[in-house]
Parts: sequence; C-alpha cells; structure tokens
Amino acid sequence: MHNQQNAGLTAAQVLAARQEHGWNELPVAAGPSTWGILLRQFGNLLVLILMLAAIIAFIAGDRIDTIAIIIVILLNGTLGFVQEWRVQNALQALRNMMSPQATVVRGGQQIVVAARDLVPGDLIIVTAGDRVPADAEVLKQTSLCADESALTGESMPVAKDGEDTGLYLGTNIVDGHGMGRVTATGTATRFGQIAMLTGSVAYRPTHLQRQLGELAKQLGIAALLIGACVMALGVWSGRPMTEMFMTGISLAVAMVPEGLPAAVTITIALGAAALVRQNALTRRLQAVETLGAASVICTDKTGTLTENKMTATQIWTPQGSYSVTGTGYDPSGHIIANDSKRLSANDPVLADMLEVCAGCNHASLQHHDGTWHMVGAPTEGALMTLAYKGKAALPEPDAVMDELPFNSNRKRMSILLETSTGPKVLTKGAPERLRDLCTGIMGAEGTEPLTDAGRKEIDAAHTRMAANGQRVIALAAQPAPDGRLTEYGLTFLGLVGIIDPPRPEVPAAIAEAHAAGTRIIMITGDSPVTALAIARSIGLDPKAVTTHEKLAIMSNIELLITLDSDTLIARAEPADKMRIVSLLQDKRQIVAMTGDGVNDAPALEQADIGIAMGIRGTDVAKDASDIVLLDDNFATIIVAIREGRRQFDNLRKFVRYLLSSNAGQVIALVVNIVVGGPLIFLATQILWMNLITDGLTAVALGMEKPEPEQMEEPPRPMNAPMLGWSGIALITVFGLYTGLSSLWIFWSLLPVDETLARTAAFTAMVVFEKSSVFAFRSLRAPCSRIGWFSNPFLLLALAATLGAQVAAVYWEPLQVLLKTTGLAVAEWQMIGLFALPLIIVPELFKYILIWRHTNGT
Repeated sequence: MHNQQNAGLTAAQVLAARQEHGWNELPVAAGPSTWGILLRQFGNLLVLILMLAAIIAFIAGDRIDTIAIIIVILLNGTLGFVQEWRVQNALQALRNMMSPQATVVRGGQQIVVAARDLVPGDLIIVTAGDRVPADAEVLKQTSLCADESALTGESMPVAKDGEDTGLYLGTNIVDGHGMGRVTATGTATRFGQIAMLTGSVAYRPTHLQRQLGELAKQLGIAALLIGACVMALGVWSGRPMTEMFMTGISLAVAMVPEGLPAAVTITIALGAAALVRQNALTRRLQAVETLGAASVICTDKTGTLTENKMTATQIWTPQGSYSVTGTGYDPSGHIIANDSKRLSANDPVLADMLEVCAGCNHASLQHHDGTWHMVGAPTEGALMTLAYKGKAALPEPDAVMDELPFNSNRKRMSILLETSTGPKVLTKGAPERLRDLCTGIMGAEGTEPLTDAGRKEIDAAHTRMAANGQRVIALAAQPAPDGRLTEYGLTFLGLVGIIDPPRPEVPAAIAEAHAAGTRIIMITGDSPVTALAIARSIGLDPKAVTTHEKLAIMSNIELLITLDSDTLIARAEPADKMRIVSLLQDKRQIVAMTGDGVNDAPALEQADIGIAMGIRGTDVAKDASDIVLLDDNFATIIVAIREGRRQFDNLRKFVRYLLSSNAGQVIALVVNIVVGGPLIFLATQILWMNLITDGLTAVALGMEKPEPEQMEEPPRPMNAPMLGWSGIALITVFGLYTGLSSLWIFWSLLPVDETLARTAAFTAMVVFEKSSVFAFRSLRAPCSRIGWFSNPFLLLALAATLGAQVAAVYWEPLQVLLKTTGLAVAEWQMIGLFALPLIIVPELFKYILIWRHTNGT
C-alpha cells in the first residue's frame, strides 16, 4: 500500500481530479482590452464637453471647428492609450517569460509537467531553488525550509518538519528537498484566496481624476449657462438667431480650455517616462501626481526598507567582539575587532568559528555577471559570506562524513567533517540549545570548562544581540578521533548576529519624507523586535509596536488613535493591512501602500496609490498596483513623490494660465455683445488660440523644473481645490486686463476696418497670453530668480506659437481659414505697449511679496 501511494496518481485519476477541481491556475484578471484602454481615454468630463462642442459645431455647419476639436480629442486619447498600452504589454511580457513547471510522480514515474497541470492528490518533488507549484502536505523531507515572505511577510525561512508540514503555492524552497501531496490548486490555495480577495476591492479614481472631474463639471456648467444667457440676451436685443447661436458656441468654446486634457496627458506622460529612467514604472498615468499628495506611506520592511539579504554583522566570543562590514552576499567586507588591542587574524577562536561557518553549511556563493549570488538558505548564506570575509578555507566537496540536519525540534545542525587535523564535529544552532550541549568553552589559553557563570555570560550576550533585532546563531565544535558524530561534550566558540540590513539610501529618503510632511508607517509580517530595530536604524522612531493579536481586539476608534501616534505594525496579516488603509482613507488621508507578496495585493488595490516591487514582487501584487518599483527601493518612492509634486505644481500653473487666457476671451466677447458691437473673435480664431497657441505653451509650462521648497511643504489636503480663491482672483485680474485691452484695440480700429480690428484684437490676445505665461512659471518666485532661460522648452514654444500667429496674419491660406488681414507696424506697436505690463507688473508684485515676507510685514 505504501509503495502504491508513492507511485502517485494514474492518468485516469489525474483526468478525474482535473474535471472536479479545474486547472492549477488563478483566473487572470482580464484587465482592460486594447479597445477598453482606448475607450477609457474618452471618459473624462472635459473630453465629453469637447465632444459636445464638436457635435454642436457640426450641426451648425462649422466643419473647420469640428475637425479642430476632434483632432484635440484624438491627440489626448492617443497619448493616454499609448502609455497604458505599453505598460500592459511590459507586464504581460514579464509574465510570459515565466513558464512554471513542477516535478511530479505519476504512475510510478518521476516526470516534469507544467505547474497548471497539477491536481489535488499529485505527489510533487521540491528541492532548494524551486517555487512551490501548489498547496501541499509534506510527506518526507530532508532539511526542507521554505521562504514564505510572499504570503506572510516573515523574512526568516520556515522549517518543514514535524511541526509545520504545509507547503504553499508561490513560496520558495531555500534549503533541503522533500516530497509532498498536493492538497489544493488554483483559487483553493492560500495564494489564490488572497488573490481573489484583491478582486473584491472597489475601483477608486485617483485624486487628480477627482479634481479634474470637479473642475470640468464646474467649467461645463458655467460654459453652458453663460453661452445660453448671452444667446438669449442677443436675441432679446434684436440680433439674428443664427448669429447669436454661433456667438453662444464661441463663448462655450472659449470657456472650456480645449488644450487642457492634452496638456495634462502630455505633462504626466513625460513625467512617467522620466520616472522609468529612475526605476519607477507608472501603470496609471495620474498615479504619480496622486503620490505627490500622499500624506501616509504604509510600507513593508523586507526587501523595500531592507536589502532582503541576510548579513552577519556582529561576532561575540568570551574574549571580545567583532564588527563585520559589508552587506548582502558580497564577500568584500572585513571583520574588525572592536577591541583595538586584538587582531582578528591572530585569534584562534575566530578561526575556529569561521571553520564552522564554512563547513557546517549547504549554501554557496557564485560570482557571475559582475555580481555575487547566493544559492541556499539566507541564514547559511550569511554565514558562508562571513567565512569568505575571514578568508576561511572551504572544505573539500567529499570531506563531509556524516550529518545531523536542522529541524524545528532540534534547532541545530551538525556536520562530521574530515579536516587536516582529523575528523571534527561542527555544530551551529539556537544559542539556548547549544549552550546546554556544551561542556567546554574556548578561553584565552584553550578549552576551559563551561561553568554556570560562563552560561550566564553567553545568555547575556545573546540577549543584547537579540535586542538589536539580530537573529543569533551559536557555533560549537569538537574533535572526533573515533570518527563518530556526537553532539554532546561540544566546545562553545561564540555567537554570530545576523540581520537583514537596511538599504543604505533609506534613512535619507525617510528624512526627506518627514520633511515633506509625509508619515511613514511600517507594516510587516516580521517579529516585533526585528521590526523595531530596523525602524530605529532608518530614522523611524515608533513609540509602540502593535501586533496582529492586538489589532484583532481593537475597535476602529482605538486603532485610529494608535495610528495617529508613532507606531509600527508587526506580525501583520493581509486583512490588517486592508483595515489600516481603509481607516486612514476614512480620515481623508491619501494613502500609498507598498508590497511585493500576494498577501499585499488587496491592500495595494485598496490604497489610493499601490506600489509593487518589480524584482521580487508577485504578478498578483504588480497587477494590483499603480506604480511598480523596478529596483524594489524605498528611496525610489521619494523620487516619485518629488516628481508627483512637481507635476501638480505645474498642472496648477498651466490650469491657471489656460483659464486666465480663456477668461480674457470671454470678457472681451461678453462686453462686446453687451455694448452691441460685432463679434470680436470668430469661433475658428478662438479654437486657434485655445488649441494651437495656448495648448503648446501649457505643455511647455508643464515641463518647469521643481521649485526648491516643494519637498519642505506638507502634502496638500485631499479637499484642496485645483484653483482656490487666490487662483480665481489671479484669473480674474489677468482676464480683465487682457479682455479689456483687446476690446480697446478692437474698438480703436473698428472705424478703419472690421476685419483689421478683429485681426488686431485676435493677435493682441495671442500676444497677451504669451506675455502672461512668465507670470505663471512660478506662483511665488520672480523669473529673474528662477532664470528667464531656465526652461528652454517654453522659449521654443513661445517662438513657435508667435511664429504661427505671424503666419496666421500674413500667410494667405491661414488668412482665408481664420478670416484675418495683414497688420501694419503701428498695430504691432500698440499691441506691444499693452503687453509690457503683463511681464513687468507680476515681477514687481512678487518682489514686493518676498520683501514683505523677509521683513515680517
């Protein structure tokens, strides 16, 4: 019966199980289709208003206006589509590169099959380096350990012996080998259940989408109301219905900044392209801007704040201690005696410890592609790297005579090794276990009896190292002249402290986040002691540690009070992360969440901005995210926040710029109609101003460099408007000046010729808008401080748009299209005189504000 069980399933049994349980795969979220991505670009309310304007223009017979508006709509949609489509294809390519397979026993034969072919009841073989292809129960194993951080967040491997015999889909075997029987596949696995939970999270529009949607709604209502009122006013005063209908269309077109959607999309797309070069892949265009407004970042620890490479950092012996330099599995670091009177090279105890690190070990270091790589369990990799740093001799491959493997009951591993001085037992394990097995301790003059005082000294050193968040490994050895492996009567050598070290750039990134007013909350599946030690080493100063057990009994109000203080969350489970994110959002916080495992995916989906790891992140986490960090580095998040704030600052600048330009057009049109004059601007001329000249300038304005103090200000509140009262006042002032100045020029030349007057007013408005752009380059600093020529793209845009306007005035095809005529030098001089205050006055006003701020008045 036993042999029959180990023969695995028959072909008929596999087929029956598959019919009952299906394929071993998760239902891939279909995600948006190519058509879906394309259509989504046209769901913005501003775009819908433009579509309505195009329909009205078409019904009215204005084919040129219709075509112009349609071109803008298509440009905006194409830019957004290309960015999202490229990101979707990049992620799909990553998935296609991975074709997971599994070693399975079927019909008495060991074969390799696609992981999706597995069914419950299959016997699978796993060994170090394998990814577990399905949930399974271990039947037999040798030193089998699995890295379950993708599911639990716990950075230390889990031994799969008598106490824990479960293997889980998506986890990795880091040591040993074994056989297991598949217990669940697909969505029935733990991995699958969490992945399905991700799909239950409702879609949340980004902060920028909400703001632009609100702005579009306000502009749309205002455009329709003003257009309708003016049309009614004109008809009531006796003007022809057709003329007033066209005037109403012109007003509606003038009210809506047609160049805004394209300018927003281009600005964000350029920022997204720049971020890719800095290792941040933006899956949703508007996500980066929202990240700039993030008030809280909930971050994982392992692999994001830390290097995810276990490193030996401290050595303790009864005679002294050592510090170890370097991180990860690069053996170029050094072992330095903390007592300057002792040299590590002359310490026989250290040499014996390094011999245990190298000999009682299954890990190996490999150097290829200019980088060191570790194969094996992380803890053993750290000890092997320590041996390399100490220049310890590596044992011959056939020198191992016998082995007692590690398991969670024994908590130690022993090797009988043939050495140049004869057979020797080398042992490593938990300090409390090895301490009780040792009868001697290595002293200054050699082996000495291990007394109670010596055991207390070992315990005190262990406690100190563990309090610093280190995993402490004890090392011991003894000669074995009879060639037998026994673990009793060992000589205690010392302790090694191992930790997953923080990334070196993280403390500076944390400090910058704090300066920017962004809170950092560490949420990890790791132990409280380790999490607290890492938090303090990177600049976080949590006053308390809250574990899953405490969270489970807290009410939402109690948890909110806890989150308001400086705390970190340890031993967290997926539901804890979602609950924390949701509660912070209920307090109107903009929440960013980082993660890499399938256990993080639901919270990534729930957060305003989900940030997945690109290197060690699971596909489920990447699919749930808005941004993927290609280098898994927390510091890259701060780079993205900086870019997000730059984007919003520039968005706010060109929204005000575009609306002030449109305000001038509306004021000129309305006042002219009220006083009974002919149309000052034609519909085609308004579209020319809004699309050709304003749109290009706005895009260039969106490429302004970040202002120096942007990362020293707190995140803007969630309800902060895009404009605000100061923005409305600015738009009103500029609109009144440009609108009334254009009217002055129009009425001054109207007695000479209506076409000439309209051309001059039309050209004046374009020149006014180009002149006023310098006032919007910074909402605080004058151009003389930020540099008149610091944005070459803006200078090129001004040259191009002013050149296009000259062509509109003098080139015959455009004269026909826009109904213009040539201007004389006198008209250009008049326009120039009215334009000068738009450059000079804002500069003086900003200098006055700076002077008052400096002098405290």
